[in-house]
Amino acid sequence: MNLLEKLETSVLIADGAMGTLLYSYGIDQCYEELNLSHPEKVLNVHRAYVEAGSDVIQTNTYGANYIKLARYGLEDLVKEINTEAVRLAKKAANDETYVLGTIGGIRGINTKGISLDEIKRSFREQLYCLLLEGVDGILLETYYDLEELITVLEIARKQTDLPLIAQVSMHEPGVLQNGTPLPTALKELEVAGADVTGVNCRLGPYHMIQALEQVPLSRSYLSAYPNASLPDYEDGRLIYPTAPDYFRASAEALHKQGIRLIGGCCGTTPEHIAAIASSLKDANPVTQKKVIVKEKAPLMLEADANREPHLHEIAKKHRSIIVELDPPKKLNTEKYLKGAKALQEIGVDAITLADNSLASPRISNTAMASIIQSQFNVRPLVHIACRDRNIIGLQSHIMGLHTLGINQVLAVTGDPTKIGDFPGATSVYDASSLDLIQLIKQFNEGISYSGKSLGLKTSFSVAAAFNPNTRHLDRAVARLEKKQQYGADYFISQPIYNEEQLLQVHQETKHLTCPIYIGIMPLTSSRNAEFLHNEVPGIKLSDSIRHRMASAPDKTAQEEGMAIAKSLIDAAIDLFNGIYLITPFLRYELTVELTRYIKEKTRQQEERKIRNGLHIV
Repeated sequence: MNLLEKLETSVLIADGAMGTLLYSYGIDQCYEELNLSHPEKVLNVHRAYVEAGSDVIQTNTYGANYIKLARYGLEDLVKEINTEAVRLAKKAANDETYVLGTIGGIRGINTKGISLDEIKRSFREQLYCLLLEGVDGILLETYYDLEELITVLEIARKQTDLPLIAQVSMHEPGVLQNGTPLPTALKELEVAGADVTGVNCRLGPYHMIQALEQVPLSRSYLSAYPNASLPDYEDGRLIYPTAPDYFRASAEALHKQGIRLIGGCCGTTPEHIAAIASSLKDANPVTQKKVIVKEKAPLMLEADANREPHLHEIAKKHRSIIVELDPPKKLNTEKYLKGAKALQEIGVDAITLADNSLASPRISNTAMASIIQSQFNVRPLVHIACRDRNIIGLQSHIMGLHTLGINQVLAVTGDPTKIGDFPGATSVYDASSLDLIQLIKQFNEGISYSGKSLGLKTSFSVAAAFNPNTRHLDRAVARLEKKQQYGADYFISQPIYNEEQLLQVHQETKHLTCPIYIGIMPLTSSRNAEFLHNEVPGIKLSDSIRHRMASAPDKTAQEEGMAIAKSLIDAAIDLFNGIYLITPFLRYELTVELTRYIKEKTRQQEERKIRNGLHIV
């Protein structure tokens, strides 16, 4: 009797965790490689689950694919690891035990750059290895990306008639990472060829039961492999404290929801499986259930009819000046606030605040932005770096900015921590700047990262960074095009120190619909110029500019730097509406003077236009 025939009349008990169980024994390495180096450890885990009452066990091959094994330098051992995994599982099985070949999902928060074509190639290789060894079915588990799961499921369906179990991992109860409701996702998996559909990992029994209450019974059977609980962190290790008795009661509740294949995921042990078996070993399948349909909370729209124009809206119509005034590295904010007040009085459209630029800690840019907004009624443009916050922190940060009434942001990946003052610090990079732009735009629709309603729509205008100081400007422009596709409203460039380069940038970017704020940063000395040119990522000075600064006496070097900046401004304002002034070393008087200069040049341009217009009439 094959697995599907058995499920027609029975509730089957699956096994529990492999990786976290080995981890609890003090083993912390590539678990799939243990099939070759320590087969007895894997065999003992399989036997423990069979003895506990598992009708179905899975091979130790969750990450035994080319892509994941490559992290350990084991990509050439795909066949050997999968072959031995099936052999070990079969050795532990008895005559009534089904052995499933397990293939885990690849795409996650930190693997978004992996293409579907790469995944297909990796999947086919692993699938063929498992099928050649005669497994009783294929278990596709822990898939966060529904597109990936449907893709590999369709491949598997074309290659075999064996039972296919497809399990997604929910980001939040009842919702997948892309916002798809669980009932919809499971129906799509059924259409794609799954014989059994279900959920595993990420959540404990409580939330999994809650989510499955919304799933109707259909042609495909249902499966559930919950985690033992939410993990705790104790003495440097993750632990799952749930007692087997609680897991048994939870399994009974899952059975009432029509689940026919019940096992466990992270944190579960043979004791948990034994508890399930003691209650459900001879249970009959539930064939009818009442589905609980949860109504979606109505989305409240953000009332932004009275908001001031966004920066990209201003730059599309007329001259716009924004000034970067980075928060202080020390706690005395007196000079900073004087600078902010002076910039507000001269009439800049926004003050931009970097997010610990060059990976060096400063006073929180959000705190300073809130202060200058409330004290001086100046629009802050807050930079958000992906370096310092995980996906949870990023969402919390964005919600906080919205709550403070700050809706102008610049999304950047962020300089790596190793270049900063604390080289021992870690870089997070859960998201790239592209991901962050997309996330903020999703917030503008009132939807969180996980697809849940935020209750309100935000109204962020999102800037993206542009580095024109590269050998291949076409590649930089191609990246701008991609950022525009992801939702960027406008671009802010690194400082440019070459008038010819300004013209080239204009020619290469004039097809873009998003305006560009061109960066201008006054030099203060030859030493400052050499540091920027040689040590700061994304900034390059022309040889002529470096020579001018080197030739200027120390007493007049700053004046020379300002003359260079004004010359660049003269060239820039004929080509771009947006000017981005960067304040060096909190010397705000320099950017105040340059702002005054831009406004005067703009006034003169407007007067010439009027005179020319009158002359034509």
